[in-house]
Amino acid sequence: MLSHCVDLKGRRVLVVEDESLVLMLLEDTLSDVGCVVVATASRFGEALEKAAALSFDVAILDVNLNGNQTLEVADCLARRNIPFVFATGYGAAGLLSRFEGVPILQKPFQQSDLTLALRAALTRGK
Repeated sequence: MLSHCVDLKGRRVLVVEDESLVLMLLEDTLSDVGCVVVATASRFGEALEKAAALSFDVAILDVNLNGNQTLEVADCLARRNIPFVFATGYGAAGLLSRFEGVPILQKPFQQSDLTLALRAALTRGK
């Protein structure tokens, strides 16, 4: 399936982000493209709990959450076969090879960047 054909309407999203302005932008943009934000997390422990327990279709993970990398959260999502996108202002260089191929949303981003990354994650997760 081509990633640009993946419908985002009604997709349930977990957003892990520690910057409140970026979080609000993500929530607004996701709403604009028809996604439903089921939960947000701004702290590592909260992110790990929600990643392990909640039901959602895809997640957006800020790579650096208040100084903690979210790789353990990503591992949790991978074990649950839930696709995700890494969001970062620093690029992909610091990510481990086990996450090769995970879509990267480079901050700052446009709506089109976000939709491409989400569609790529959902396609990859099939």
